[in-house]
Amino acid sequence: MYRFHPSVHWSGGYPNRQQIVSQITELWKRYGLESKTKFDTRVENVYKDEKGRWIINNTSEGRYDGIIAAVGTCGDAKMPHIPGVDKFKGEVYHSSDLTGKQAKGKSMIIIGGGASAVEALEFASHEEADKTYILARSDKWIIPRNPVVDVLLSFNVFGGETFISWIPEFFLRKFFYRDLEDLAPTEKGLFTGTPMVNSDVMDKIRSGKAEWLRGDIKGFTEDGIKFNCRGKGVPAGGPGREVVIKGDIVVMATGLERPTLNFLPEDSFGEPYNPPNWYLQTFPPQHVSVCANNCTYVNAIGSVGNWHIGIYTRILLMFLSDPLTRPRTFWMERWIDMTRVLKKFAPTGAFDFLTYLELIWWF
Repeated sequence: MYRFHPSVHWSGGYPNRQQIVSQITELWKRYGLESKTKFDTRVENVYKDEKGRWIINNTSEGRYDGIIAAVGTCGDAKMPHIPGVDKFKGEVYHSSDLTGKQAKGKSMIIIGGGASAVEALEFASHEEADKTYILARSDKWIIPRNPVVDVLLSFNVFGGETFISWIPEFFLRKFFYRDLEDLAPTEKGLFTGTPMVNSDVMDKIRSGKAEWLRGDIKGFTEDGIKFNCRGKGVPAGGPGREVVIKGDIVVMATGLERPTLNFLPEDSFGEPYNPPNWYLQTFPPQHVSVCANNCTYVNAIGSVGNWHIGIYTRILLMFLSDPLTRPRTFWMERWIDMTRVLKKFAPTGAFDFLTYLELIWWF
């Protein structure tokens, strides 16, 4: 449903929700998928019959040759309890619940420093908020929304920090962060977590419309958030200067719960071949007919929601249609072991971080 379908056309490199929904709807109708879709059905478990076909919940749902588990990585909103929230006289929303909200002329406080926080900042800018504060516990890498830069960064075939990773990090600090170099992480490398892809956040901070603060949330007050501002390099909970950040709206950019894969057979999760340590990170070694498409992902550069989803789907179809192409469990596990050896010096697990060039090598 992304870029691999020949009739899907986007007006730009980053289509909005309306464009995506319209393209999905068009394909849905063209292929008559309404009659083949069942909504409001909770999947409790899947298992095989005596012929190796998959049964969903029970036999009344039919039998299938393969399964695509496309539950993604974003589920229910995380709403941590912060002391004093009942005292706050303003509005409190989760970052996933901003559609239709009004922020014009108001002061907004965003709690969190990840991708959800940046999206909330974009919402504040679009809604013409008067001032926006981002309260983050730690520094996180931001890279420009530039396909050339992003492709160059994804050329790291080792899929992790290497002895030359300081080179792209140096250039990002000097030419992208520039006068805001203090916001760039120093204690963690670029290839250890998914960076935020946004070219506007720096401009908003430079213009004074937004302010990025590092520190710890102490609690709500009647008119804002009590916040302990920490200096660069000071760990969470360390000493700092306690201030009150005043705001009309507080946005909890605190992430989403990861949907469970517990409906898959229990042997899909055996150590040391549990997700994300699967064949091509997507196929559990015990079940080559299961494709967990984009839901075992942890961290990456240049890999989310693009052409690899279509490739994985085609690989599953190949396994289903031609038995000679199906790798045996033994060889799927050996491939995982090999990848672990090749990435043994990566600061994260072998499958906890990957890049585009690494994906190409996998395929």
